[in-house]
Amino acid sequence: QVQLVESGGGLVQAGGSLRLSCAASGSIFSINAMGWYRQAPGKQRELVAAITRNGSTNYADSVKGRFTISRDNAKNTVYLQMNSLNTEDTSVYFCAADAWGFGYHYWGQGTQVIVSS
Repeated sequence: QVQLVESGGGLVQAGGSLRLSCAASGSIFSINAMGWYRQAPGKQRELVAAITRNGSTNYADSVKGRFTISRDNAKNTVYLQMNSLNTEDTSVYFCAADAWGFGYHYWGQGTQVIVSS
């Protein structure tokens, strides 16, 4: 089992920045990749960014050049640095873990990000 706890959400003005954190615990050794998803009201959950065990990253087109995913293995923590935020980034952001390559089956509780105009 993997437990995930997000933090760092909040209210920010358009153009501003936030950094989200996701602390993992439990069966850390099983984690193949970690990702950040987001879900806005009335919309489907979408993958924002992901990072694999070997450090490879990928991003949704809508956030490329603005968001950066990174990790601190010593702290078992993954970060999402979000810059140049706009109102369309307003969502609940979820951290997810892919254990053993079977897909993202472990989820955090979510953290709200609100970008005001």
